Amino acid sequence: MSLKSVNNVETNKVELQIEISAADFDKAINDVYLRTRNRFAVPGFRRGKAPRKVIEKEYGDNFFFEDAVNAVGGRYLNDAIKEAGIEIVTQPEVEVTEVSRENGVAMRAVCIVKPAVTIDGYKGIEVERVVDAVTDEDVDKRANNLCEKNSRLVTVDDRSAQIGDTVKIDFKGYKDDVPFEGGEAEEFELELGSGQFIPGFEDQIVGRNAGEEFEINVTFPDDYQVDDLKGAPAVFKIKLHEIKLKEVPALDDELIKDSTEFETVEEYKNDLRKKMEEAAEKRADTEVENKLLDTVMEKMQAEVPTVMYDERVNEMLQDLRSRVEPQGISIEQYFKFIGQSLESAKRTYEEQAKKQVDLRLALEQIVKNENIEAADEEVEAEYQRLADTYHVDINRVKNSLDFSAVKMDVLVGKAVQLVKDTAVIK
Repeated sequence: MSLKSVNNVETNKVELQIEISAADFDKAINDVYLRTRNRFAVPGFRRGKAPRKVIEKEYGDNFFFEDAVNAVGGRYLNDAIKEAGIEIVTQPEVEVTEVSRENGVAMRAVCIVKPAVTIDGYKGIEVERVVDAVTDEDVDKRANNLCEKNSRLVTVDDRSAQIGDTVKIDFKGYKDDVPFEGGEAEEFELELGSGQFIPGFEDQIVGRNAGEEFEINVTFPDDYQVDDLKGAPAVFKIKLHEIKLKEVPALDDELIKDSTEFETVEEYKNDLRKKMEEAAEKRADTEVENKLLDTVMEKMQAEVPTVMYDERVNEMLQDLRSRVEPQGISIEQYFKFIGQSLESAKRTYEEQAKKQVDLRLALEQIVKNENIEAADEEVEAEYQRLADTYHVDINRVKNSLDFSAVKMDVLVGKAVQLVKDTAVIK
């Protein structure tokens, strides 16, 4: 057996002493020799035919030691973790304390483990269910979105630009009479009053006429995402090519017939109301669940290792990276586009990560408290649900996700349902 001792060195930290016998270590050395011998050219032997002893004499007695330890150390570590019955939350810190032919290998692994969790009072939680009323004003506002959707831009040449117009402009920005990067465009369409540009930019186009060339003076905000421009005054040279007015059609039966499956405005609004009321019911259910789970988190007691939150933040960032990089955008560029820094985004993710980790620990403890079980058929159904969600073959999902991890997801889902089923909804 590879595990020699298990010591709790501090809260959530366990030290394992692991040994690889001399015989097993010698076998690992020989496996490395057999795998790599074709690399060595030794005088008097054809390449790949030199005996192991000859290579060790030529290159040093411990020549294969490092590769042999690397080859089998991970397996012995995993076996020791299983034997110790601990659940680690990040990769252990491993130190090789001895390596020799006579005694084999000795390793010390410091593992951060899941915390001890206690929770009670998760049954019978009282929570109020509030359904937002859908008013006539709400329905009218949603219905008028159809008018906006069917609006069109019409060129006007008998007046100057106004708020709400869309203008086509050339612009070029200067700081200290020097053009700056990203401050230039031609035939750019801008809706005045949209707030798309920095404060003061759009307002100074109001009152200008098509064909005019002029300058506007602005000051970049102190929190602007480009460091060189933060709080800096700038001048933009503008050429106004065209002014367009948005024409919005009236909400009448003719528009309804042309744009929807309904015949009249009344029919359309009745359908909108029904859908909005259904959406309000779903929001109420979601809010109830959120309140219940927030209460569950509050009732949990545990000393959670900080590394669990850090690992979750890294997972969230990696997930984002996997979605934006295929589009040719780095994660740093993405945050720059949305006006955030990577560090500020991490702080936001840290808040989300803490909630997710704490809730998961609480629900997993409920699974243990209640002896909740899941049949293999239920786990299989979860694999199929994931395959359907991501439109991939189920075998691909099974190859990517460990059975025990998917089973725990099913169990956690049952714990959530238990909390909901036993709740007192007012």
